[in-house]
Amino acid sequence: MNGQNRSDIKPGLEVGIVLKADQRSGHITEGIVQDVLTNSMFHPHGIKVRLTSGEVGRVQYIK
Repeated sequence: MNGQNRSDIKPGLEVGIVLKADQRSGHITEGIVQDVLTNSMFHPHGIKVRLTSGEVGRVQYIK
């Protein structure tokens, strides 16, 4: 799953995200979803989430 559909992402899932600061490099940060921040059902760049570590970014993949 690529993380573009909000229905695929739930708190507690392990995901890979790209932080705002890492968008140019594409560096992936892995963690557990705490909150889903995007309200729309689909986003072409990935659904925005907050990890349990407090980091915020767009989901690139779901483990």
